[in-house]
Amino acid sequence: MVEVTLAAGIFFTPCIPPNLFRSITTAKSRYRTTEIAPPTTKSWKIKTFASSSSSSSSGSFNQTVGGQVLPERELLEKYEKKSKGKKRVFFLDVNPLCYAGNKPSLQSFGHWVSLFFSQVCLTDPVIAVFDGENCNEQRRQLLPSYKAHRRKFFPRQTTSKRYVRSQVGRSQQLIMDVLRKCNVPVLKVEGNEADDVVATLVEQVLERGYRVVIASPDKDFKQLISENVQIVMPLVELDRWSFYTLKHYIAQYNCDPHSDLSLRCIMGDEVDGVPGIQHLVPGFGRRTALKLLKKHGSLENLLNAASVRTVGKQYAQEALTKYADYLRRNYEVLALRRDVDVHLQEEWLIERDTCNDASVLSNFFRLLEETDKPTHAIRSNFSNG
Repeated sequence: MVEVTLAAGIFFTPCIPPNLFRSITTAKSRYRTTEIAPPTTKSWKIKTFASSSSSSSSGSFNQTVGGQVLPERELLEKYEKKSKGKKRVFFLDVNPLCYAGNKPSLQSFGHWVSLFFSQVCLTDPVIAVFDGENCNEQRRQLLPSYKAHRRKFFPRQTTSKRYVRSQVGRSQQLIMDVLRKCNVPVLKVEGNEADDVVATLVEQVLERGYRVVIASPDKDFKQLISENVQIVMPLVELDRWSFYTLKHYIAQYNCDPHSDLSLRCIMGDEVDGVPGIQHLVPGFGRRTALKLLKKHGSLENLLNAASVRTVGKQYAQEALTKYADYLRRNYEVLALRRDVDVHLQEEWLIERDTCNDASVLSNFFRLLEETDKPTHAIRSNFSNG
C-alpha cells in the first residue's frame, strides 16, 4: 500500500484550537493509495550499483582503507562544486523516530518531527517512508536471525493479538495523519522495508538533478552516502538533528561506503542479527578482512579471486572458498535494494506548504496530553515491525 500527500513543516509555540479532534481530522491534504504486490525473493548474487556521484569501489577503497586518507580538502572542494546550486529533497525514515530508546513513544515522534520541520528541512520537499507489512520476510527467508529481536511483542499473554494489532494500526494511522496534514507524502510499500524504498527513490531523485538528505538514525543508510547524498541524524544527547556527510564518513571509517558494506558482510552486524565469518573461522578478524579488501576492492572481487587462486594465508583462503555462499548471503541481507516497485511522482518534489504545521503539531501534542492513559497503552504495544 502506498499513500501519498504533499509536504511541509515548521513547529511553533503551541496554540491550541478549541476543538482538538476536529482540527486533527479536518486539515486539508491530498493523497491517493495504490496496491503494490511484494516481489519474489531474489537469488544470492552480489550486484554492483552504479552511482553517478561515486568513484569506483576498488579505486576509492585503495586510497582510504588501511592506508592514506583521501586528500580531504581537494575531495570536498570537488564535491561541493558539483553539489552547489542543487535543490534538496528529504526522505524521512519514520519508524525509528517512534521510539525513545527501546520503548515505543508517540511523544518521541512528535518531538523529533517538530525539530525536523523547524530546524532542518524548512521548505524543502520531504517524503516520509514507513516499513511495509511483512517487510522483513524476504531477508528472513535468507537469514532467520535477521532483526529477530524486532518482532512485534505482546507485553501480556492475556492480551488479544488482534486487539494489539488494532492499537498498533491506530497509532501508525495517527502518525500518518499528522504527516499528511503537514503536506508530507507518506509511502508504505507492502513487503518492503523503508530502507529499500528510500534507496530505490534516491536514485530516481538523483537522476533528476537534486541532492538527497535522508533523515534517520539507521546506520544502513551510510552505504548510500556520496557527494550528493547526506544523512541527518537525531542526536538524543544534544537534542538536535546533525548532518552526516561523506567527509564525516571517510573520517570515521577510512573507506568508501561500498567497501564498508563489503567489510560488514565479512564481520557481520550484531544489531541486525547478521553473523560474521569469525563465528565460523575465529582467526578471520577485522585486520585480515581489511587487508584482503584493500587489495581486491570489494567482497565479490575477493570471492572471485579466491575461487581461482590463493589470495591469503591458508585459513583465510579456506574460509573464502568454503563459506563464499555464506558471505554472499550476508551481502544479500545487508545491501539496500534499489529495485522496489515504486516510482517518484513530480508532486512529491514541489516546495512544501507550511501553513498547517503549527496547528497540527500543537493538536498532536495536546491529544497525547489529554489521552495520556490510552496513549500509554498504545505506546506499550506499538512496534516498528
